[in-house]
Amino acid sequence: MASKNLHHWQKVYAIVLALLSWSALILQLIITNGGFFNFISYFTILSNFLVAANLTITLTTPISSFGKYFSSVKVQSAIALYIFIVGLVYNFVLRGIWQPTGWQLIVDNLLHVAVPILYVLYWTFFTPRGKLNWIDGLTWAYFPLSYLIYSLIRGHFTGWYPYPFLNVNEIGYPKVLLNSGLMIIAFIFIGWLLIAYNRFLRKKA
Repeated sequence: MASKNLHHWQKVYAIVLALLSWSALILQLIITNGGFFNFISYFTILSNFLVAANLTITLTTPISSFGKYFSSVKVQSAIALYIFIVGLVYNFVLRGIWQPTGWQLIVDNLLHVAVPILYVLYWTFFTPRGKLNWIDGLTWAYFPLSYLIYSLIRGHFTGWYPYPFLNVNEIGYPKVLLNSGLMIIAFIFIGWLLIAYNRFLRKKA
């Protein structure tokens, strides 16, 4: 009975969070001024999309190959890491550089505060315990590393960079490469913390 109730609340939670994530993404797309390709070139957008897609696929097609993939503990933990970093970097590094108002203020807080917190809580309460290996912390860094390479290559040709700490035109390649290296280290370190926490919860259970 307890397991049944947990599954029920997981489903309700996932539905609400999926709707919230999709709504935030669609609203941000509607009000954005930078064009579609700039829109999808933000790590924030990609991470929120992963949250929305993960929840939607596991809810609608749980026994499909995609459903099984997105419901795996490794994939859900990777997404939890990415969206956690989104909230962390924005609120401690980027929040002070501009003052959004109106709908942009609402969307900003949905994408950078509400969804990160709610998905990390989802991962904490509903993700299976103890099935993560330490090597996963390194594997999860491939996606942000690929994103950083993509951003620098695209920025070289377009002159546009999604974040100030990647803006080669403003701070130069040495500083950008240093920032990128520190970001990858942060992803790996926090990924290992998630793995340690997951293992701790298993032992506690």
